[in-house]
Amino acid sequence: AYIHEVLGPIWRAFYRWPTSAIGQAQERFFQRLYAGVPFWTVSESTRQQLLGHGVRDVRVWPNGTDTEPLPTLPAKPFGTPLRLIALARLAPNKRVDHVVRALALLREQGCDAELTIIGWGQDQWRIEAQIDELDLSEAVTIAGRLDDAEKNIELQKAHLLLHTSMREGWGLNVIEANAMGTPAVVYPVGGLVDSTVHGQTGLVSEAETPESLAKAVIGLANDSKKYDAMRTAAWERSFDFRWESVLPPTCDWLENMARGETAT
Repeated sequence: AYIHEVLGPIWRAFYRWPTSAIGQAQERFFQRLYAGVPFWTVSESTRQQLLGHGVRDVRVWPNGTDTEPLPTLPAKPFGTPLRLIALARLAPNKRVDHVVRALALLREQGCDAELTIIGWGQDQWRIEAQIDELDLSEAVTIAGRLDDAEKNIELQKAHLLLHTSMREGWGLNVIEANAMGTPAVVYPVGGLVDSTVHGQTGLVSEAETPESLAKAVIGLANDSKKYDAMRTAAWERSFDFRWESVLPPTCDWLENMARGETAT
């Protein structure tokens, strides 16, 4: 069986009690029902969540990405304005409002930062209202839906990707940003702690708060040498997630399982 993500707290982002509680309970029930079936998932975080729900055999094969890494890594001085980007569906579980609030905190501390939001969804009107309330209209651009070429241009221009989701199966957009030479600062949640190697390819904030996110960004903005090392490491690691690297071992494992052989 394949599962990308254990929803867990995401139920509460979309549904009130008791619907959210019922959703979480049925998720645990059905995963326990299939406890003896081999599972394939995309991150160690999701594997641990499945094991916690009683699934006994879980193998991790990460997502590949269609985003081809830059052939060479051009210089990108960590200067002003600090260009931040968020790439997410504008939905409650993605918490893009936390990114907007972190931007406000950065600017209050004298950091000349700008934010581009790529995405669309049900929360767009709330985010637009928040931007107006915080007087950030001049500093935030909501780009909406972009094609892959346009998205990659924006990712390459940005200094940092900010990711504040409640939980992810993996965090594919982190790798997409890395492929464009852009490290990420992410929340300490499942999936994002797997796609981001803390202190090497990006930073994991200490807590799931805009204050913690802003603190991590400021710390990196004040250390250009560390930033350059991170973006190089992030870009180099992104090559590991091209489909030609990910698919062969995954397909070998699936074929072994189909033949009833023990996977290695």
